[in-house]
This record gives sequence, structure tokens and C-alpha cells, in this order.
Amino acid sequence: MKPGRATVGLLLLAPLVVRALEPISLGLALAGVLTSYISYPRLYCLFAECCGQKRSLSREALQKDLDTKLFGQHLAKKVILNAVSGFISNPKPKKPLTLSLHGWTGTGKNFVSKIIAENIYEGGLNSDYVHLFVATLHFPHASNITLYKDQLQMWIRGNVSACARSIFIFDEMDKMHAGLIDAIKPFLDYYDLVDGVSYQKAIFIFLSNAGAERITDVALDFWRNGRQREEIKLKDMEHALSVSVFNNKNSGFWHSSLIDRNLIDYFVPFLPLEYKHLKMCIRVEMQSRGYEVDEDIVSRVAEEMTFFPKEERVFSDKGCKTVFTKLDYYYDD
Repeated sequence: MKPGRATVGLLLLAPLVVRALEPISLGLALAGVLTSYISYPRLYCLFAECCGQKRSLSREALQKDLDTKLFGQHLAKKVILNAVSGFISNPKPKKPLTLSLHGWTGTGKNFVSKIIAENIYEGGLNSDYVHLFVATLHFPHASNITLYKDQLQMWIRGNVSACARSIFIFDEMDKMHAGLIDAIKPFLDYYDLVDGVSYQKAIFIFLSNAGAERITDVALDFWRNGRQREEIKLKDMEHALSVSVFNNKNSGFWHSSLIDRNLIDYFVPFLPLEYKHLKMCIRVEMQSRGYEVDEDIVSRVAEEMTFFPKEERVFSDKGCKTVFTKLDYYYDD
């Protein structure tokens, strides 16, 4: 509940009552308005955020966001669009939706989680029903794993009890202590209820750099053989990616039961970005700041970025992550 918005709603309704009643009856009338306001969810949700506020997610709106804001990621676009829209439209899913997004920094993993949240809740990442966990911030000490497991289970159970359509985002999975994420396995499995709570409508999104080397190897092989990156199919890397992550001792998914029991629905590879994709990011950022697109500045910013491999300079080593700060140099007042 957002008290500020709820209060505004009451203030908007109150003048109608004031004009119709004498002062002596005003208190009783306002009490009646408040009772009715709380009793009718649809009316309440006009002024306060509600669980599942955008139940009828628009596939077209989600596709538009992915097409206009995410660059160089044809695999991720297709998987995310079909997985999220299909899950939301299913009134009785058998299990929660679990997405594991993999790739180098700046390729769009966090951005995609933001797009998903915004297409389900108006508040996006700031919604009361969207919960972000950052491994190095929320689970910093390996000696506290048992405590973290208990806290994580309690937090997820409490939030899903309050809202079945809760979204949980786990960032920096490659930095999470091995074994910790297995604490949520019961919530991701094919159970109707776990201790009286259904998790089947929840969404879990994992973000990780783990597996990025494997993704780069495939993309580089295609480039060296003169093939377009758009020719890369999910089958070219999904299995190898899941195995790579499972066997990576520096990953939070190392020997994880979530992978071993096939509880991750999709391993989504984010390809390293090329020079042309950086220019797309820069143009969109210029427009979002209200600037006219200046192709000279676009090229200059893109050329300041560093690329790898060293000899061929094919892929940006930081993706689109730092182009925004570099733009500040050209528009510094």
C-alpha cells in the first residue's frame, strides 16, 4: 500500500460528499467513503499500487520495449518475449517462471529485468512487488550462509504470501556464495503449495557474468567464419551455457540443485556488443536526454570505447554501460 496515493484518492472523493451533506453528517459520510474505498479493490487500485496491477500484460508493448531499447540481442528478445508473455497469460502455471540471464557487463541483463518489471507493474523496479537482491550487498559474508538462507526463505515466503505475482531479481549471481541459492529450491519446484503458500505465479530472474566466456567463443566463431550473429540459435549455446555455469566454482550456481533438477526454465545468453550496437545505445540515450542526435558525437563516443580481442577489436569490453557517462563530457554545462 502506498499511503500517499491512497490519501490523495480520499481527498478527491471527499468534496463530493461535502457538497451533499451538512457538517454534522460529514464524519459519518467520510467513514462510509473510507469503508467503501477499502472494500472495493478496483476503486482502491485507482489510487494505490495493487498486486498484479497489470494482469493483462501487453505482448505488443513488451515487444516494442525490447525492439527499441535492447540492441544486438536477438536471442534474448525472442526468449524473453515468449517466456514472459506466455507465463503471464497462463492462469494456472505449474511452477514459477525462472530466467537466468548470462553475459558480460553492459550487454543488457539488468536492462531487461527493468523492462520486464515495468511491463508488469507501473512502478517497475520501485514497485512494492518487485524485489532486488545484490549478492555482494545482501549476502557479503560466507560465514553467514545459514543465516542468509533462513532470511531469504522468510523474505520470499512473506512477499509471495502478500502477492502471488511477486518478482524476485538476483543480481551478481557469479559473486554469490555457492549453495546459498539452493535455499529457494522448494519455491521453484512443481508444488501446488509449500507450507500453505503457492509460488506458481511468481517470477525469479537471475543475472550473472558466469558463462560469458562461452557465449563470446560462439559469437567470435561465427564472426571469424563470416556468419552473421543473427544466425546464432539458442541451441548453439544453451546446453553448453548451463553446463558451464553448473561447473563454474566461482558461480552461485556451482553444482546447484536448481540446475541439476532442471528448475531454471531458460538460460538466456546475452551476446557481446559490437561497434554498431554502441552507436545505437548512444543515439537512444541522446534522445532520452532531449538532445538532437549528432552523428559526429555518436561516432566519437563509440570510438573512445575499448574492444576485444586485442588484434581484431570486434566486441566492446564494457558494452553500453559506460557510454552514458562519456556522453556527459560532450554535454557538460
